[in-house]
Amino acid sequence: MDVANLGGARDPFAKQGGGDDKDESSGLFVHIRNQQRNGRKSMTTIQGIAKEFDLKRILKAFKKIFNCNGAIIEDEEFGQIIQIQGDHRKEVADFLTEEGIVEKEFMRVHGA
Repeated sequence: MDVANLGGARDPFAKQGGGDDKDESSGLFVHIRNQQRNGRKSMTTIQGIAKEFDLKRILKAFKKIFNCNGAIIEDEEFGQIIQIQGDHRKEVADFLTEEGIVEKEFMRVHGA
């Protein structure tokens, strides 16, 4: 076995694809995650929506469309985060793109 062609050490958590100019930690992206609570209960969190949008109105639309409750949480590190009850990752992603709030390439749906 030739050890020279193994490529050396690499970071397993490095971003796949290499030369992408967009940095995910720069705040460009909207992250949609599902957090498991207890048993079957879960909540969807939406982080990174631009400050030019009214998060209260977006939350009100989510609550009405998805028939769930929700809140806006203020975090020191990540800013304002929308939390809604239930797993609505796909529906939230579709809503944000249809309404023109976020383009598809600037959205990351985690765990889908």
